[in-house]
Amino acid sequence: MGNLAPGIHSGRLAPREYDANFSDLHPAFDRHEALVASDRCYFCYDAPCMTACPTAIDIPMFIREISTGNTLGAAKTIFDQNILGGMCARVCPTETLCEEACVRNTAEEKPVEIGRLQRFATDAAMAMNKQFYKRAAPTSKSIGIVGAGPAGLAAAHRLAVHGHNVTIYDAREKAGGLNEYGIAAYKAPADFAQREIDYILEIGGIDVLDGQMLGRDFTLDDLKARHDAVFIGAGLGNVNALNTPGDHINGVMDAVEFIAHLRSADSKADVPVGRRVVVIGGGMTAIDAAIQSRLLGAEEVTIAYRRGKENMNASEFEQDLAASKGVLIRHWMRPKEIEHKDGHVSGIVLEYTHVEDGMIKGTGHTVTIACDQVLTAIGQKLDSTGIEALRLEGGKIAVDAEGRTSVERVWAGGDCAAGGEDLTVSAVAMGRDAAESIHRQLMAERTPAVAVA
Repeated sequence: MGNLAPGIHSGRLAPREYDANFSDLHPAFDRHEALVASDRCYFCYDAPCMTACPTAIDIPMFIREISTGNTLGAAKTIFDQNILGGMCARVCPTETLCEEACVRNTAEEKPVEIGRLQRFATDAAMAMNKQFYKRAAPTSKSIGIVGAGPAGLAAAHRLAVHGHNVTIYDAREKAGGLNEYGIAAYKAPADFAQREIDYILEIGGIDVLDGQMLGRDFTLDDLKARHDAVFIGAGLGNVNALNTPGDHINGVMDAVEFIAHLRSADSKADVPVGRRVVVIGGGMTAIDAAIQSRLLGAEEVTIAYRRGKENMNASEFEQDLAASKGVLIRHWMRPKEIEHKDGHVSGIVLEYTHVEDGMIKGTGHTVTIACDQVLTAIGQKLDSTGIEALRLEGGKIAVDAEGRTSVERVWAGGDCAAGGEDLTVSAVAMGRDAAESIHRQLMAERTPAVAVA
């Protein structure tokens, strides 16, 4: 993490405190707990929970299967729609998706705990390495996939099931993308992301080439020459700059890099954190960085967001979780300047904001918060290196309803594609659906036309 500012240290806590702080946010159900939770489901005929799921998992079906003791059947119901159902059970914002739509979600009742039930089923199948799918007869078709994140893995698995050969090219040293490098450590502890990848790759027919970056090690034309189709699921590789005086000072760090370093560390005790930390942003990355700063031993952690509470991309549940961990969230303020002493962060000047003519503007009034570390979480953006030939829309790759791009035989999905919701579950849905589109086109080309008399 480079040279550290004087106030940034590792090993702030006793070893047992790290274990406690980074234990499972939502511990796994045991069998009895799963049966009790499943018994609360009404099995609604119109299933609003299923409608709210981006991957359209048949939620009433898998919960009924759990309630009747058919746990593996429940796992298959989930994996039929979402092969990364295990990770999604851990990281999906269920409070704004399926569980929010649950008819039991009222002032008097809490919703059915769909996420934890999904984890119960998928964990059981993975623990047994129960594989529900076999490869179809080989098609001799080859697909190149850029990015081994949720979208790329979902696409690869579905294509492999159809009998195609798949090669995934990933720029990092480990596959997983967001699931490996961007998820808060307390949401997916230990090595779950890699165990899930091993489970997915068990289908066969999928090669993963690490350390291979589009635009550096190969071009889009190279992929089109090697493969019958290409899927791009590269995510958002760049981060937005703070563009504030002092943003280059030692002690200022991108929150995405901070989270990635924490997830890849051999020990949480090795990860340095400031005594007083300020996080800039209002999304999930800001929340995750702030909470984990506290869990690492930071004494004071403040989130500064330029709009109001209702405008934050992070859900109300996540905001409340941050508050429960001692994070102070301050709204209607933006960074004006980062102060420093002897080349290290010493404080941040924040300007109060308001909305004027629909635009966020500063009021001219400021407040200074003393700190020794600033984490920036103001959004990520597409790295367009190597994809200059593709049409963009809103800063992302333009795609149609099936994931096809403006270039023939090239599909895209996940965070890098227009329409992506920056959620693991949405990326899975886009990768899966693009794979089906690729399969249909390749099979149509292989089938000879029937002559009409």
